[in-house]
Amino acid sequence: MYDVVGVRFKKAGKIYYFDPGELAIEKNDYVIVETVRGVEYGKVVVDRKQVGENDVVLPLKKVIRLADHKDQMAVQENKDAAEEAYEVCCNKITEHQLDMKLVDVEYTFDRNKVIFYFTADGRVDFRELVKDLASIFRTRIELRQIGVRDEAKMLGGIGPCGRMLCCSTYLGDFEPVSIKMAKDQNLSLNPTKISGLCGRLMCCLKYENDEYEAAKEELPDVGEVISTPHGKGRVVGLNILERVIKVDIKEAERVLEFTLDEISNESAVSIQATE
Repeated sequence: MYDVVGVRFKKAGKIYYFDPGELAIEKNDYVIVETVRGVEYGKVVVDRKQVGENDVVLPLKKVIRLADHKDQMAVQENKDAAEEAYEVCCNKITEHQLDMKLVDVEYTFDRNKVIFYFTADGRVDFRELVKDLASIFRTRIELRQIGVRDEAKMLGGIGPCGRMLCCSTYLGDFEPVSIKMAKDQNLSLNPTKISGLCGRLMCCLKYENDEYEAAKEELPDVGEVISTPHGKGRVVGLNILERVIKVDIKEAERVLEFTLDEISNESAVSIQATE
């Protein structure tokens, strides 16, 4: 087992584990850690705990120290410098007539690198752009192409529900979302109704998917003949979340609704009578 704390470097970014060592680190503290990108400034979002070997990436890096006021000032200076770099890069993209859209610019904490995030429909030859940027900023330059989901996560916005985008507020990772999830939830398959600001299927389709799958295993299929307290009938509709079954009963010449418990009890009575 390993003692770790969970550190996040962006508001809704991934959580990375680090070894706190002997430092008195608590949740919501800011710390300085060493990552593959160099020295970084992050926030502790998971308090000290023990995890198994399979839950960490070895070798586990240690927290260098707790952040202080000077570190906070350095982070703000980096943000201000990143805004200036954004304007410079936009001008250079226009100058080189490149078919790309700059989304965000980020300085690493130690200013060892400037990362430019952009979107583009295909591959972009930005070698000349990198040369120009390197001559201006006198540091390592990285241009990183991202997808439309990552763009929405960085820029943020308001979703169709009227709330801030989930990806920009708390989702650390993007989970796979399929059109089958929308079908299982009986949603309109109109792309404008089930797509987010990024143009991809809404992440929230995944939230209730497990509940729908569990309910579908318990409920009969549409078209199936089942026993009810009013006789046998054919299932013509389902309210999956409320576990309500609509049954067309020929003897009663009408469609009746039954809960899953009522159907289950009736089935148990039928089995006992058969025995």
